[in-house]
Amino acid sequence: MIISEAELQSFTGVIQSHPHDFLGMHRAVVDGKSGIVVRAYLRDAKNVSVKNVKTGRKTAMTRLSEDGFFEAWFPRNKEIFAYRFVVENYAGEVSEVADGYSFWPTISESDLYLINQGNDHRVYEKLGSHVREINGVRGVSFAVWAPSARRVSVVGDFNGWDGRYHPMRMLGASGIWELFIPGVEVGAKYKFELLNQYDPTPYCKIDPYAISFEPPPNNACIVADISGYQWNDAKWIEMRNQTNWQEKPISVYEMHLDSWKRVPEEDNRALNYRELGVELSKYCKEMGFTHVEMLPPTEYPFPPSWGYQVTGFYAPTCRFGTPEDFMAMVDTLHANGIGVIIDWVPAHFPRDDWALSGYDGTHLYDHADPRQGTQPDWGTLLFNFGRCEVRGFLIGSALSWLTRFHVDGLRVDAVAAMLYLDYSRKDGEWIPNQYGGKENIEAIEFLRATNDIVHQYHPGVITIAEESTSFAGVTRPTKEFGLGFDFKWAMGWMHDTLAYMKEDPLNRKYHHNKLTFAMLYQYSEKFMLALSHDEVVHGKCSLINKMPQADMTGKAANLRALLGYMWTWPGKKTLFMGGEFGQSHEWKYDGSLDWHLLQYTDHKGVQDALRDLNKLYQEAPEIAQLDQDYRGFEWLNANDGDNSVISYVRKSLDGRTNWVVLCNFTPVARTYRVGVPAEGHWDEVFNSDAKCYGGSGLGNFGGKDSEPKPWNERPNSIEITLPPLATVVFRQKR
Repeated sequence: MIISEAELQSFTGVIQSHPHDFLGMHRAVVDGKSGIVVRAYLRDAKNVSVKNVKTGRKTAMTRLSEDGFFEAWFPRNKEIFAYRFVVENYAGEVSEVADGYSFWPTISESDLYLINQGNDHRVYEKLGSHVREINGVRGVSFAVWAPSARRVSVVGDFNGWDGRYHPMRMLGASGIWELFIPGVEVGAKYKFELLNQYDPTPYCKIDPYAISFEPPPNNACIVADISGYQWNDAKWIEMRNQTNWQEKPISVYEMHLDSWKRVPEEDNRALNYRELGVELSKYCKEMGFTHVEMLPPTEYPFPPSWGYQVTGFYAPTCRFGTPEDFMAMVDTLHANGIGVIIDWVPAHFPRDDWALSGYDGTHLYDHADPRQGTQPDWGTLLFNFGRCEVRGFLIGSALSWLTRFHVDGLRVDAVAAMLYLDYSRKDGEWIPNQYGGKENIEAIEFLRATNDIVHQYHPGVITIAEESTSFAGVTRPTKEFGLGFDFKWAMGWMHDTLAYMKEDPLNRKYHHNKLTFAMLYQYSEKFMLALSHDEVVHGKCSLINKMPQADMTGKAANLRALLGYMWTWPGKKTLFMGGEFGQSHEWKYDGSLDWHLLQYTDHKGVQDALRDLNKLYQEAPEIAQLDQDYRGFEWLNANDGDNSVISYVRKSLDGRTNWVVLCNFTPVARTYRVGVPAEGHWDEVFNSDAKCYGGSGLGNFGGKDSEPKPWNERPNSIEITLPPLATVVFRQKR
């Protein structure tokens, strides 16, 4: 035996951290004589020989341990030669295999340098698992960042989940462990087994860069190869990348994959990715939505988290199919002209002990100090944005979704929790930044870098911030010291509007400012109006049941008026599923929407009204062009609180197209005069009280001619019938 007893026990005792120094082929000197030594550690091997590839000669190896450690000494050989192992297992089967410990690292020195800097924008092509063919040998390379681990092994169904047989090597001082294993196939399940500096007991962790997982509770990673998928959306991507989305109509249908629609005939199962692609395309086209936004499709273990407690930041959840199935869904949506936005969660991660938490025995991805590293509201851990490799991991996740899966936008969750060190914390529970302030400077720089890099590689992709504070410059370009997002959810507009709509119509006149206040800051950011999933859960009621009327007809009228107001107000639009037809009960993550409600006039009317609002919005791109420009909006009357009526103009840049919008939030019909921007005929193009929507049918017979009667500081006006609880839109094109 050439290897020492202590060295052998480091393998059989599973503590060896430099396996490539011993396994494989090495020059050695034994008793003063130089030669070649070959070692192998093979599971279920009864006999092993070394075969010289050039000569075909086989040399039997000596078994040094019962669990399969073999060694062979070649005293006459002075030079390294190509070889294979010929292995006979205990069933008498013989196979010829390549030695994984004979290969050079699959990650270069320059790759390691960029990864440690956090500047490798294709880090997902190096770390994780990747099917490769090296020197004619097909297998899978594995790489993981775990700088404080004493030992890391690949374990999987190909080695009996035994950490003895595939220990990895650390590449220099990079903290990255790597191994190429010949013969591993697509579909193999695996994890990383680690031994840290503090505990003698090894434990298993998932691959942070895995793109495929098996379902809970095992949560094993699955070797996947998506390079063979043939995309068919080149025209869509070209169109997207040449589009200035600030100046285009954007109407987003926010939805949850698991609860949008189910198949009652098949044990009430959720639709799979490919079915969702077909059904969502059909529905969004029918309803006039331009984009679909998915609550996090990333892998997650806990369904009640709705996907926001992410464990697989690079992987589409396995609940609805494979990564290729997810790609096919996106492809189908693109073929039908529907963009795909996903919720992306770089703020925090769950404490599951098999995922990122305490990965190598240290606070690798989060902060060690709980005043910096924990999120008290959600019981999760906050990413350490000051660590280069963590920033690289998260930026790589964003780029992976855009590059690999052709996603068109990222709605970044919980931005406020990232921006402020004192978010949801009391005095003494947080640590100020180096200047004594509460801003998280490292998170701010991370968000700025992410937006710059995303737009550098994918100029047509949009990024959207869910940011609920008055932090300045969320949508300002980074070169102007902003965060660089394309849009920000208008949380203030949402809170004020819903608070107003919940009031009894008799009381709304006392809260009129909630409708008008938003215009004071409307153009301080590039806003997207959103009535999201957060507003229809946890006892907040569904949208339609926020309305104060006792009967469903009155509630539906209120909701149609609200949607009319939302779709004509400046800003892009996002609506959570169910709101478009007046879902009655709160959203349930584990059940389907109540599609059967569409048999009732009140619910079908809401859906038809929203379909027509989307059509109106998309047929007037000249109006949407000024969604983010103060020149596209003028108040007609913001002060008619006594009647709970607001009126305003939406207009095109050249002034040739104008909408005059009136919203009546009381159940009282009125004869109402309003000033108009120009004389002539004004077509009534939308009336939420129309009979076809389940309303009373009051209206203006298709339009009104202006009169030279000054009103609202304009020389011309029209006198209209303003229906109860309704939004009406008049349009003139010149």
